[in-house]
Amino acid sequence: MTAIRDIAVKRIDGSETTLGAYAGDVLLVVNVASKCGLTPQYTALEAVFEAYRDRGFAVLGFPCNQFRGQEPGSEGEIAGFCSSTYGVEFPLFSKVEVNGPGRHPLYAALVQAVPEAQQNPTGEFRARLASFGHAPPPGDVFWNFEKFLIARDGSVVARFAPDLPPDHPLVTEAIRAQLAH
Repeated sequence: MTAIRDIAVKRIDGSETTLGAYAGDVLLVVNVASKCGLTPQYTALEAVFEAYRDRGFAVLGFPCNQFRGQEPGSEGEIAGFCSSTYGVEFPLFSKVEVNGPGRHPLYAALVQAVPEAQQNPTGEFRARLASFGHAPPPGDVFWNFEKFLIARDGSVVARFAPDLPPDHPLVTEAIRAQLAH
């Protein structure tokens, strides 16, 4: 299997790169969407990015339109929305598929490394979506704003449910623990 940092990804401006550009950093990889009930998490993602970026941390946003078409825009529209509405400065990438036969190799590696997300202990998000008939197969990304934490050595060390916001203590404590290494 290809190492996570060797997987090719495309920046939102269309230029090619790999996660090797972030070698040695702690990363929070998030599938994002502009028209989701969780879209306000952009504010917390940017705040966490700003709080820890000087310590070798980055948030990497991967737009995804697989969940009820909640990211329908072009890359330019997505970048403009994130910048003007939420002041996003963390890196954004081109749209990807996170589930199914078109799953991007990055997400294939992420879900293989950590098959289940840590759930929000006070959340009912999963049950609410299940009541609407949303029940992805085990291991699939559940919804927009699912988060994967990657250690400095490139290993995937945690996965957080969509309704566990990036500024929740469970997430920030995990980030700080990785930054301490």
